[in-house]
Amino acid sequence: MLKNKKLIIALSIIPAFLIVKLLAMFPEFIETYYSNGLYPILSKLFRYSLGWIPFSFGDFVYTFSIIYIIRWLFINRKRVIKDFKNWLIDVFSAVSIIYIAFHLFWGLNYYRLPLHKNLNLAASYSTETLISVTHKLINKSNAIHLQIVKNDSIKVDFPYSKSEILKKVPEGYLSLKNIFPNLEYNGKSIKKSLLSLPLTYMGFSGYLNPLTNEAQANSLIPSFKIATTASHEVAHQLGYAAENEANFIGCLAATNHGDIYFKYSGYTFGLRHCLHEIYRRDPDLYFKLKETVNKGILKNYKEVREFWDSYKNPFEPIFHETYNTYLQANSQKDGMKSYSYVVALLVNYFEDKTL
Repeated sequence: MLKNKKLIIALSIIPAFLIVKLLAMFPEFIETYYSNGLYPILSKLFRYSLGWIPFSFGDFVYTFSIIYIIRWLFINRKRVIKDFKNWLIDVFSAVSIIYIAFHLFWGLNYYRLPLHKNLNLAASYSTETLISVTHKLINKSNAIHLQIVKNDSIKVDFPYSKSEILKKVPEGYLSLKNIFPNLEYNGKSIKKSLLSLPLTYMGFSGYLNPLTNEAQANSLIPSFKIATTASHEVAHQLGYAAENEANFIGCLAATNHGDIYFKYSGYTFGLRHCLHEIYRRDPDLYFKLKETVNKGILKNYKEVREFWDSYKNPFEPIFHETYNTYLQANSQKDGMKSYSYVVALLVNYFEDKTL
C-alpha cells in the first residue's frame, strides 16, 4: 500500500507539470484567480505565521533538508543498483511534492500578466527618453546626496544597523500603496539570511523562500544596498516573481519612503540601471554623464563593487548559470539578461514625473 502511494505521488509530477504549462498559456486567469486571488491569502498566512520568528525559519529548513538529503543518499547508495526502481520512486515522490508546493505557494506568479500592462506603461522606449530620465535621476540623486553629506565627494554611510534598515522597509510600501493599492504590505516577514556567507560566494544579495514566504536579505552586503535589496524581496513576497518587476517595485518603494537614506538608495539604484543601459548603447555618452554624477555616489557604487569583487570565486559563474537556467525555465526567456528590462519600466514610469 505504501509503495502504491509513493508511486502515485511520484507520477503526479506529470499531470502537475502539464497543468502548470497549461495555466501558463492564460496569464489573465493566473492574474485574476491566483496572483490576486489565492496567492495573497497563502502569502499572508505564511507571513503572519512565520514573520514573528526572529530568525529565518526557511534557512533552517533548507539547512536541515540539505543534511537530510545527503544522509539519505549515502544510506541508500547501494539501492541505486540493487533496488533502482523503488529508489527512483522515492526520489521522484520527493521531487513531485516540492514541485507542486513551489508552484502552489508562489511559483505560478511567474506566469501572471506583465507588470507594464497592469500599470499601462509601454514596454519599449527610445534612447532620447532614456537619456532624459537619466538626467532626471542624476539631478535627483545628486540633490539627495548633497542634502545628506553636504559634500559631493563623500560617500553616504547609513546611520542605521542592518536590522534597523530591515524594520524600516515596510514604511516604503505604506506610502506606495497610495499609488498602487495592490502593493499594500501587511504581515512583515523580512529577515537576515542565516546563509549569508554562502549567498555572498554565490553572488546573491537576497532571495525569497517560496516555501515559507520569508524575504531574505544577505546581511553581509553594504548597508547602502540592503534597503533596495530588501524592498526587492518584499515585491517577490507580494507576488511579483519576475526579477525585473521586483527591481522596479523595490526602487519605487525606496524612492517613496519617508526616510531620506532610503530615497538615496532607491534613486541611485534606478540611476545605476539607466547608466548601465546607456553604456550598452553609447559608451562615450555614458562617460560624459558619469562626470555629472557626484563623486560620493560613485564611491557608494564602488563600495558595492569592491565588496562583490572580494568574494569572487571559480564557482560563482556556475551558480549564476544555474540561476539563469532556472529563470529561463520559469517564463523569463532572457534569463538574467531580463534584469535589464527594469530600465523600460523605470524610464516609462519616470518620463512624465517631476522628481
